[in-house]
Amino acid sequence: MTDAHCHVARGEVRSFVCLPPDAKEPSESANAFFYGIHPWECLGGDDGVLAVALSALRRRLESDSSAGVGEIGLDRIKVKNIPESMRSVFEAQLALAAEFGRPVVLHGAKCWGEVVKSCAPLAGWIPAFLFHGFSRSEGLLPDIFAMNGYISIGPALLNDHAVNYRDLAKRIPQDRILVESDATAENASEAPSAEAVAEFLADLRGVPRSDFFALLDANASRFLS
Repeated sequence: MTDAHCHVARGEVRSFVCLPPDAKEPSESANAFFYGIHPWECLGGDDGVLAVALSALRRRLESDSSAGVGEIGLDRIKVKNIPESMRSVFEAQLALAAEFGRPVVLHGAKCWGEVVKSCAPLAGWIPAFLFHGFSRSEGLLPDIFAMNGYISIGPALLNDHAVNYRDLAKRIPQDRILVESDATAENASEAPSAEAVAEFLADLRGVPRSDFFALLDANASRFLS
């Protein structure tokens, strides 16, 4: 079972772990690691500090041929308007992913349209895009799939009030869907597992759980390749 987005691995067979660029070299060989500057880090951030982080990301990609880029993107949860520092850091990280040909994990809370617009010109240079926590803007799906994008479904699916999210989760093509826990060091003890999300999603889509788990693992491997 693959957890397609988290910040701390919790024992899944494989996890896509997103870390800051200067994180300690991981020892878990079974997992896939992504490095990036989260958009929240750009809020009130010092330009010099952000430049150092971008340099650290370049060094990481130069030294680790398996490293992906993420979690990166844009965000309007904490601000009404996207600050220029957030946008420029996002675009700089996309450029690095394109330069090194690495897959990307994306964040786009309340501004997925702008994230898609920024990524589309780099399709082909960036081999694959994972839209983490994507939960709205169904009209963007054709553009996402056209640039080899994948949708990662998270624990919000387990909320009985998430009617629209569940409807969206049923509509994602089977070769474009992944699941995630979005576990962090702070919520690791209580966040639902990716397996719990996958079980619920298999039942929701009316497919055998074992078949669906195998499908998710195949999708995750294809994303990485």
